[in-house]
Amino acid sequence: MLESLASDGQTRTFVLDTNVLLYDPNCLFVFHEHHVVIPITVIEEVDTFKKDLSETGRNARYVSRKLDQLRAQGSLSDGVVLDGGGTLRIALAGDGQARLPHGFGKLSNDNLILQTVLHLHNSDEGKVVLVTRDTNMRIKADALGVSAEDYENAHISLDEAYQGVIERTVETAVIDQIYNKGAVTWDETDRLHANQFVMLISEENTRQTAMCRYDAGKKELRLVGRHKEGVWGIFARNKEQLFALDLLLDDSISLVTIDGMAGTGKTLLAIACGLKKVADDRAFRRLVVSRPIFPLGRDLGYLPGDLSEKLNPWMKPIFDNLELLMGEDEEKRGGPPRYQPLLDQGLIEIEPLTYIRGRSMPRQYFIVDEAQNLTPHEVKTVLTRAGEGTKVILTGDPNQIDNPYVDATSNGLTYVVERFKNSPLAGHVTLRKGERSELAEQAAKLL
Repeated sequence: MLESLASDGQTRTFVLDTNVLLYDPNCLFVFHEHHVVIPITVIEEVDTFKKDLSETGRNARYVSRKLDQLRAQGSLSDGVVLDGGGTLRIALAGDGQARLPHGFGKLSNDNLILQTVLHLHNSDEGKVVLVTRDTNMRIKADALGVSAEDYENAHISLDEAYQGVIERTVETAVIDQIYNKGAVTWDETDRLHANQFVMLISEENTRQTAMCRYDAGKKELRLVGRHKEGVWGIFARNKEQLFALDLLLDDSISLVTIDGMAGTGKTLLAIACGLKKVADDRAFRRLVVSRPIFPLGRDLGYLPGDLSEKLNPWMKPIFDNLELLMGEDEEKRGGPPRYQPLLDQGLIEIEPLTYIRGRSMPRQYFIVDEAQNLTPHEVKTVLTRAGEGTKVILTGDPNQIDNPYVDATSNGLTYVVERFKNSPLAGHVTLRKGERSELAEQAAKLL
């Protein structure tokens, strides 16, 4: 967004909506040499969130602190010079401002913000752009003849979405060497991402293939194991699931991201590998499984019962996967689940992301399900909790987002995949084929 608008060298005035500040509290400082204007109505709206115990509340308090620090540098009403060369100021709504045309209804907060934008547009402010994550606000601004853009600072182009798997055609001798030695030196001119999977296909016989993973440190392709023994009764049903197992069981990889449509086995594979690493191999202290209670940080106090009873509706998908992996004892139906002893011993911990801030998590196998509902700022909070020896797994489907502040190109999962694709500590794979059932796969594709 910024690059395209500033390509002609003209200085812009960007008016920020409340949802932009709550989505990315650092947005105040990403507009470089351009001017940033925050309507006083936005400050009032931010103030209503400051006491929330959610991530949104924390973002609101962060914004307030930053503005207060800037206030110490000069008058916010006149404008404070930012490090990038631009300015930031608070715009007051006054009687002399432009009136909205008939049809806009009462002066709601959104319309008050639009009134401020229209006033700036009609005055000598140069190019004025409203930056908002609200689709209707952009439509209203366009109707007023004012430029409006989504906040795209954290957006990733879907056309370039990294899927973690690529195909290469090679001579048969290369494939033979892979199977004989387990690895082969790879041409450095073919720039692959760290831990990227490569499906080698023979030039002479397309049915002769080898599945490999790129070792960026040694500049070589290494053969992917078949894992024929399975993991807690779970066997890979396609090559992408096999790639996922390879990442999930490799202790040298600290961050694994897995995306794919519903029913592809993302969560099941992650939990199965976590149980093996914690309960069997004792490579980690415990398996921690979490997911956003949408919105992140929603107060659980309104649900009846103790903490476990409050969490049950939100964590039921996790418990369903545990029941599938542990099996169901016919004689114990109606009694405690078979995974209960693991919970009692502290080997498995199920908790919401609400309470993750401030924790330090050493030597833990940490799975975050439904990570597509996290913002980039929230996913940073999650990843910075990882202590020494901790492995973090993020799973989700960028096409199934419940958070109104993110979309398929700006959610935390997509953001992490793009930013970590060249890191030797991270690996990613996109699961393509639904394995839950034929009906589930067809529904995911057709509906």
